Amino acid sequence: MILNWSKLPRPIICLSPMADMTDSAFCRVVKEVCGSDAPVVFREMVSSEAVVRKNEKTLGMTDIHPDERPLVQQIFGSDPKTMAESARIIEEGHHPEGFDINMGCPVYKIVHNFNGAALMKEPALASEIIREMKKVITVPLSVKIRLGWSDPTECLEFIKTIEAAGADLVTVHGRTKAQGYSGVADWKMVGEAKKQVKIPVLVNGDVHKSELIKPALEASGCDGVLIARGALGNPWIFKEYAQIMRGETVEPVTLEERLRVVKLHLDYHLEEYGPGGVHTFRKHLSWYFKGQPNMKMYKEALMKAGTKEELLAVFDEIKIPA
Repeated sequence: MILNWSKLPRPIICLSPMADMTDSAFCRVVKEVCGSDAPVVFREMVSSEAVVRKNEKTLGMTDIHPDERPLVQQIFGSDPKTMAESARIIEEGHHPEGFDINMGCPVYKIVHNFNGAALMKEPALASEIIREMKKVITVPLSVKIRLGWSDPTECLEFIKTIEAAGADLVTVHGRTKAQGYSGVADWKMVGEAKKQVKIPVLVNGDVHKSELIKPALEASGCDGVLIARGALGNPWIFKEYAQIMRGETVEPVTLEERLRVVKLHLDYHLEEYGPGGVHTFRKHLSWYFKGQPNMKMYKEALMKAGTKEELLAVFDEIKIPA
């Protein structure tokens, strides 16, 4: 599939890149669960420096399974030449349908090296990164930003800078860097940013349920939505939204279906990381079973399981409360 953001049907629905979460295994699960209603998936960010240094683990993170496509690979970094070279290496090796630059991450270990949201304070550098990457890639380039560093109106000028540099799409998270993930995402301010440019804009932040997708789109006037934490433990969110838009009845996810998908995800996860991946899979279990009735009695066993067989044994014990 050739990814052309301007020509995709509206609204554009996408899975957001999330560090340590949207790996190949999770992206495959989302695609499998949603079928023809599956979103475009954004893979978790990788370090441009690590890619250029040919770090084996990082390069492995850019492998793409055919079932994940169309896929956008997110990259972070602050050196224009390094960012361009990392994109060239990834495109040559794996051919993602698009690239995304992280200019929105608020986490200290990212911003203190002038990566992520720190680039919003350096518009000239941000522009140079975009221009250098556009010289070497043959697929669309998008950028993920926030409302600003501390002032939520900072995005209004910054988004115009990004468009002028050549970005094909922008995602705006409805919080500032200073807010982190606290407070409430301001979809209306995202809409003000949308008004400043002609390229497609996606709204991001606080879209935790399928029924919130439409209000987020209406409040922002955006071309689509990028869903992050709302998809964790809930890959059905994209399919549910499609059903809502078709006027179909959205049935609650049954325990049987939840367990089926958890087991599928476990298989994909172990395929990617090997038997030791059971330990890193536990973070997904917390999301899958969050708020589910009768789960407290199984929580300790799930968190202690060290093998696939032990996890499956616990799954077999889980029952719907009478």
